[in-house]
Amino acid sequence: MTTRITQVSEALAASPRTWLVTGVAGFIGSNLLETLLKLDQQVVGLDNFATGHQRNLDEVQSAVDEAQWARFRMIEGDIRDAETCRHACEGVDHVLHQAALGSVPRSIEDPLTTNGTNITGFLNMLEAARLAGVRGFVYAASSSTYGDHPDLPKVEDKIGNPLSPYAVTKLVDELYASVYARTYGYKAIGLRYFNIFGKRQDPDGAYAAVIPKWVSALIRREPVYINGDGETSRDFCFIDNAVQANLLAAMADDAARDEVYNVAVGDRTSLNTLFREIRDQLAVWHPHVADAEPRYRDFRPGDVRHSLADIGKSRRLLGYEPTHRIGEGLKTAIEWYVRSLPGL
Repeated sequence: MTTRITQVSEALAASPRTWLVTGVAGFIGSNLLETLLKLDQQVVGLDNFATGHQRNLDEVQSAVDEAQWARFRMIEGDIRDAETCRHACEGVDHVLHQAALGSVPRSIEDPLTTNGTNITGFLNMLEAARLAGVRGFVYAASSSTYGDHPDLPKVEDKIGNPLSPYAVTKLVDELYASVYARTYGYKAIGLRYFNIFGKRQDPDGAYAAVIPKWVSALIRREPVYINGDGETSRDFCFIDNAVQANLLAAMADDAARDEVYNVAVGDRTSLNTLFREIRDQLAVWHPHVADAEPRYRDFRPGDVRHSLADIGKSRRLLGYEPTHRIGEGLKTAIEWYVRSLPGL
């Protein structure tokens, strides 16, 4: 049976469009760039390299052919600058807005910068896209929006109180998108990401995500820390699933717009289980990690205890169907980390 993403990919290959990917040098942005170029699309990239890396763009260049790479145009700039956003949106058909300052701890330490990037920057991009007549605007929302709502699985129309400045910014983005639909008739789609992981996710820095951080620490014989008792759980979602969701959302019909959608797998994995899975898979490449054990420390402020997505709405209205679950995604990601990261 032909899947919706197959139909979308074939349609794009047959009729190329021009895309703007913000945060293009980052983890998710560079994976979107690679997929779009392989579909022979024209892509404009926007990044200020605050958290993105040139090496991600270099890797994409090595993964596509010369003609495909020639379809990419890079703008180095900041989404907090409205004129930069207007310039980037010129002649664009679709915006995939990934640029943001992630991390709950970073937002607690520096709420002003997080606000400036995630709210002011978001609004700059949304307004620039509207004024430029961009036909589709898809943005990275976040599962942090569910806050302290106790129900599992998480369903899009039931949210609680945000637990961090980061969560506030992502909620405000959704509110702005909804207001733009009602006020201007400009309908965006938000994708609530649940713990996306995969190739090019940075293992270094104070705010590195848990999977690349643990892989790096294990290989380097450094301690692996778990905040709390290890029974905190997350719905870990491989990068290919997130890329699929972005393409489906960009090409969705009008009835599916002005909505937010969970992007996840629908599985819940505890941090203890995750550690064992990473350790066991990594031991194939690095036998010295086979006996490693984590160290436990206090729970982290602002963290949600459990997270699990209901992806029924994404399936019904977008045709989303995740291709990788946690074990499959980890196998691919770990192989990439072992082969690609400098010093590992």
